[in-house]
Amino acid sequence: MNLIDDTGGKESSATRGAYLTLRGMILTGELPAGQKLKIEQLRGILKTGASPVREALSLLTSDMLVERIDQRGFRAAPANKANFEEILTLRCTLEDLALRQSIANASPSWEERLVLTHHHMKKAAKKDTAVFEEAHKTFHMALLANSGLPMLERYCSQLYDLNIRYRYLAATSSTYQSRDVSGEHDEILEAAVQHNQDSASASLLNHYRRTGDYLSKGLDV
Repeated sequence: MNLIDDTGGKESSATRGAYLTLRGMILTGELPAGQKLKIEQLRGILKTGASPVREALSLLTSDMLVERIDQRGFRAAPANKANFEEILTLRCTLEDLALRQSIANASPSWEERLVLTHHHMKKAAKKDTAVFEEAHKTFHMALLANSGLPMLERYCSQLYDLNIRYRYLAATSSTYQSRDVSGEHDEILEAAVQHNQDSASASLLNHYRRTGDYLSKGLDV
């Protein structure tokens, strides 16, 4: 997230709330890709003023979830297959680098965090989607969090969010089939704590590419 709440005031809090709500609505498709985002309409939905909505939309442009369509207008970022495939390519390239560096810097505290976040993710799989999504991202980011490359980790986090959006877009498709995702996560974790860079990277990229195959087939865009 690019929002920095440094004022502690009501307006900053309202902007943060608008940002988080709109971000969630765009990621889940409640605000469809390409839809024009009208300030007055969003004010009514969010029960807040025009200024926090406008500021939140500006922040979301930095996240590439919203686009400016003229000097005053905004729309939810359009979705298409080429954009999704670019996101997948970048994720595989950047996370390969970050994961290998995390393993190179392996420490007991990092390994303990990996095991803990993996455990929380498995428990969250039995709960609602929002709880699992948060735990899922926490695990994937923990894999990269020991890289010592904060800018790279930030890019990876942003790409993760952009990928979630496509996952929701394709989730209702008959081609979005289930598989042993839990087993794939187990495999990634095991290789990481064994400090096997090649195996961990191969497992992670295979995990992403399998999901990518499902999403590519399910996206009619």
